[in-house]
Amino acid sequence: MIGSNSIQFITGMVADCFSRTLFPAEISLLNGRIEAIRRISDDDLPENPSVIIPGFVDAHIHIESSMLVPSAFARMAVVHGTVATVSDPHEIANVCGLAGVDFMIEDGLRTPFKFNFGAPSCVPATVFETAGATIDCADVERLLDRPEIRYLSEMMNFPGALHGDPEVLKKIEAARLRGKPVDGHAPGLRGEDARRYISRGISTDHECFTAEEALDKLTAGMKILIREGSAARNFDALAPLLHEHWEMMMFCSDDKHPDSLAEGHIDQLCARAAGLGVDPFKILQVACVNPVLHYKLDVGLLRVGDPADFIMVDDLQSFRVRETWIDGQCVAKQGSSLIKQINIPADSIVNQFDCKPVKVEDLRLPVTVSEWSLPVIEALDGQLITGSLSLQPRKDGDEWVSDPVNDVLKIVVVNRYHSAPVARAFIHGFGTKRGALASSVAHDSHNIVAVGVDDASIARAVNLVIQERGGVSCVDGDRESVLPLPVAGLMSTDDGYAVAAAYTDIDRMAKASGSSLGSPFMTLSFMALLVIPSLKLSDLGLFDGQAFKFISDPEGNPSP
Repeated sequence: MIGSNSIQFITGMVADCFSRTLFPAEISLLNGRIEAIRRISDDDLPENPSVIIPGFVDAHIHIESSMLVPSAFARMAVVHGTVATVSDPHEIANVCGLAGVDFMIEDGLRTPFKFNFGAPSCVPATVFETAGATIDCADVERLLDRPEIRYLSEMMNFPGALHGDPEVLKKIEAARLRGKPVDGHAPGLRGEDARRYISRGISTDHECFTAEEALDKLTAGMKILIREGSAARNFDALAPLLHEHWEMMMFCSDDKHPDSLAEGHIDQLCARAAGLGVDPFKILQVACVNPVLHYKLDVGLLRVGDPADFIMVDDLQSFRVRETWIDGQCVAKQGSSLIKQINIPADSIVNQFDCKPVKVEDLRLPVTVSEWSLPVIEALDGQLITGSLSLQPRKDGDEWVSDPVNDVLKIVVVNRYHSAPVARAFIHGFGTKRGALASSVAHDSHNIVAVGVDDASIARAVNLVIQERGGVSCVDGDRESVLPLPVAGLMSTDDGYAVAAAYTDIDRMAKASGSSLGSPFMTLSFMALLVIPSLKLSDLGLFDGQAFKFISDPEGNPSP
């Protein structure tokens, strides 16, 4: 039931984001909307009154990366004052195509939470990997015609946009004709190239990792999203820009694992911004107002006639959430969600998984070249970008093997959609001393990615994931653990808090095996993401994201 047909009254200090004033008021709610906001005297306030502000909006997130289906995500997010998301279903679309997008929309509608999905623009993300589906321009147009689809999702093919790829331009034009914005994705793009990319009609970017890059794009008219997720953390670099550029900025998570979501969401970013001395009304514009106006969301902004979407917080410094309301319905109170856990019908679950268990011999990397070193991926904690190193793994007879002493570990990608050779390479930065990690959450095509200190452990970790038709796993000696993700190999159907606890346990196991990364599984999930430089591994080989070409095949042989 949305709202109530009887009038409700809420009293507290109202933060008016448009007049930038804070005043005591009584808000009356009727049929899920704000009927009136009446100023009252301080004497009419309750003791220790709440500050009432618009609900938070995550301006760019892949719900799938929370490992939760939308209804379970909503149940956790409302506790932190989030009432809506701008959600790109790109991950499930790469696995299941339009059926995956349908699943996300339908499950999201089971809750009062306001999911605003986009039409995935790049499925598959590149032609240099094997995905489970293709969404072409005709599919994008059909999606954009749906009222649930609010925008064209991140245009990751920025080379195609820059060079006028006809398919890319048709998708952008389809969004423009329907009055729907186009999200960008252009890490490191600067200067004239950035301006040309923006001129195509691309309005946002969430990939800036330096203030200089963000300022360059801001001055060219692009809106910048400050991203703070479980792997990519750009708040510290970009937050100082809020003092001057709050009208052109928003907050987002992009990718957030369930343990992080249990701890906090956009509320944490607001508190951190306040700690930097950012004016609270600038913070509210970034966290609440800008996403609603930019994406034309049906989300209230605490005005008469608006949907009654608001939160009650302790103050405008801590932003600690007391209550969350959506369409006049209280959905969270004092740290507890009032949204019930929803059982997902078995016949609605979508997935694509068709690969056989791997053998140790499938993972061998023979010494076939005379060079003293090999190209090695450098994983960077808290970043999606990687470095490119030239290092020597350890030789064992006629093959290259992991060297945990020097943190040069084997990384493999296994095609989950059909039988194919396993791609093999090496990575530095994980720090793992024993065992292996594996995951079917592997952006963007979501094949199985694994890192480990020996081939037997890697094979065990991969086969645990295959056995569950998706999940994350950890192997350490005779210990092994797996978190099943049966929905597209990306999401669990369990209660979000239970998934968060299970993920915390397996994350702790990964760190106990030696990994020094803040979020080992989240970092692992991006090691096959070819559209973010510089060196990544797809199921087809080692890929240079700056030159946009392979440098070796799956067996590690140098590309011509």
